[in-house]
Amino acid sequence: MVKVKKIVKELDPYVPGKSIDEIAIKYDINPENIIKLGSNENPAGVSSKAVEAVKKEAQLISQYPESNLEDLKAKIADYAGVNSSNIIIGGDGADEILDVLGKTLIEPDDEFIVPIPSYMYYEFTLKIQGGVPVYAKWNVKENKLDVGSVIDAISDKTKIIFLCTPNNPTGGLISKEDIKKVLKSTDALVVVDEAYFEFSDVNNVDLLDDYNNLLILRTFSKVLGLAGMRIGYAISNPEFIEYMHRVKPVFSLTKLSYVAALATLDDKEYIKKSTQISIQSREFLIENMSKFDKLHVYDSKANYILVDVRKTGMTSKEFSEELLKKGIIVRDCSSFKGLDDYWIRVSVGTLEEDARFIEILESIIG
Repeated sequence: MVKVKKIVKELDPYVPGKSIDEIAIKYDINPENIIKLGSNENPAGVSSKAVEAVKKEAQLISQYPESNLEDLKAKIADYAGVNSSNIIIGGDGADEILDVLGKTLIEPDDEFIVPIPSYMYYEFTLKIQGGVPVYAKWNVKENKLDVGSVIDAISDKTKIIFLCTPNNPTGGLISKEDIKKVLKSTDALVVVDEAYFEFSDVNNVDLLDDYNNLLILRTFSKVLGLAGMRIGYAISNPEFIEYMHRVKPVFSLTKLSYVAALATLDDKEYIKKSTQISIQSREFLIENMSKFDKLHVYDSKANYILVDVRKTGMTSKEFSEELLKKGIIVRDCSSFKGLDDYWIRVSVGTLEEDARFIEILESIIG
């Protein structure tokens, strides 16, 4: 028998959201009638300029991907308001950046801090590389970071601290003052995950000049509409970015992802419209879900909303199942550490999809 690493045997598999095809087969539903509100995807779809660019360059799939991404770095830097030397690009979304961070920083028994509940892939990635998770607290009731719990968790073994803002799955923001408190409390790398920052109109790029231990993590998968192309990037000081490049896979960004990213960043009107559509959808969902007495709906600055369903008399699994039977996919959050069995996360959709979802909610919990 092949001798698999002990940590891999013990690792809980990452649980992604359910796909449309899975639900269509299981419940015998026409895929066209299924509404996917479970994966934080962009209801605006993709930039038409990105589609045109991919079609034009499709023949390039016979070639190795680009390794010199200076033109894309320059466009990202312009979009982010930094210099190209501050940028590293990942070819499996932000997840590759997390993997590169682990390879750059984590040795066996090093610790990393995650305030829970938060994005679970931090733990999934770094535990494989020998990192030990230490859990701080996100105050779900108030939907804010318990910054004291983060600072109290710091030790001599701490290598990375993750601060997700807006936080996934709660949608709450971390104040700039709290981020500064953490940065000042340690020389460990503080990763501020801004995957959803465009929906909040808040970012922390201005802190980069004052803190060498700050890295900002971002993605093309949300407001930029390229989830299927798997493009992520990080912003940090040039010295640390250079170290990351030493261990990053050379050909991780595909040719077509590269051209799609360039075209999307050039499509300013799409980015503006895409942001507006998701924010409009979010506000519609918060307003209308809040009308149900049996749901506790949390305010959000992202493109998803956390909902407590315990007053329905159903667990999140049972509640999600009732929605699935009617062709609605939401995220059962029972697998998130720090949450119990009564939470779902609802992603934004088109307003038409949102209205249909509200109708179905009415039929289930009235």
